[in-house]
Amino acid sequence: MSGAKSRLRDLAAQRVQILMENALLNARERMELAQRQASIAKRICEKVNLRLPYELRQHFCRRCKRLIVPGLNARVRIHGSPKAVRITCLECGHTYRKILARKPKT
Repeated sequence: MSGAKSRLRDLAAQRVQILMENALLNARERMELAQRQASIAKRICEKVNLRLPYELRQHFCRRCKRLIVPGLNARVRIHGSPKAVRITCLECGHTYRKILARKPKT
């Protein structure tokens, strides 16, 4: 039973990876196709209870859950005294920050 489940999860992970790569490649010319591919990838993850990898999770807005591509429908800025990357979704206007790690003092 668990062997079949792990094979299903491996297959789902491969398909999600392919869909997200295609979505990021298609985003410049056909944004609606890219949005559709990204939403299918998310639904596959939900269906098989698979966590989306961190690198791919970064490409989704936390508020509207749409695919965001820096330079197209997202603005990325570095700001603040604790250096942080500010990502603004241009679809819904939501801004969130990622604090950058400080260099250790030597």
